[in-house]
Amino acid sequence: MHPSASQIVGLYERHAEAWDRERGKALFEQSWIDRFRALVRPGGALLDIGCGSGEPIARYLIEQGHTVTGVDASPSMIEACRARFPDHAWLVADMRSLALDRRFDGLIAWDSFFHLSHDDQRGMFPVFAAHAAEGAALMFTSGPAHGEAIGSFEGEALYHASLAPDAYVALLSENGFDVVAHVVEDQTCGGHTVWLAKARGMTRKEKAAG
Repeated sequence: MHPSASQIVGLYERHAEAWDRERGKALFEQSWIDRFRALVRPGGALLDIGCGSGEPIARYLIEQGHTVTGVDASPSMIEACRARFPDHAWLVADMRSLALDRRFDGLIAWDSFFHLSHDDQRGMFPVFAAHAAEGAALMFTSGPAHGEAIGSFEGEALYHASLAPDAYVALLSENGFDVVAHVVEDQTCGGHTVWLAKARGMTRKEKAAG
C-alpha cells in the first residue's frame, strides 16, 4: 500500500478551500444522481459519505426535497456544509468507523470511497449495510480494475484504489445489495466508474424473526 493512503484526511483538510474552489458547482454527475434518486422514495433521507463541502451534489439532493446527513473526516469541509445548509446534519467522522445507529433511504459515496485502501474498502460494505433501510439505494465510484493509482492535488500525492469488479459484486451481494447498474469509465460522466445498487427487502420469515 502506498504511504499516501494514510494521508488522505490531512490532505483534504489542508487544502479544503482549494478543493471547494476547483471542484466547481457544475453537476456533471446529474444523470447518475437522478438514477440514484429514482430508487429512493420522494423526500427520502439520504446519507452522503465523504460529502466534502456539500456542493454540488448535496446541494442538488437538498433542492430535490431530500433530508441529507453528510459525513466527512475534514472539519473544514463540514464547517462549509454547516454554513451553506444549516437545516441539515453534518458530521465530522471517518467513514471506516461510521456508526450512526440509524438507517437511510439512500447512501452515496461519490469520489470518496475510492480513496480507501483495498482492505478498508472491503470493510465498508458492512458499514453500508448497517446504514441502509430496506430497499435503500447505494451508489459509489471506484476504479475500473483492481489496483492503486496515485494522483496529485496541490502538489501532494493523492491516493486512489479499486477492487476488481467481481469483488465488488460479491461484497455487495454478501451484504444484502443487488447491482442495478454499473458502467466502467462512463464518458458521459467524466470517465467515472459507477456502481448503483439496491438493498434487498427482508423476507416474511426474516421480518417475523426480527
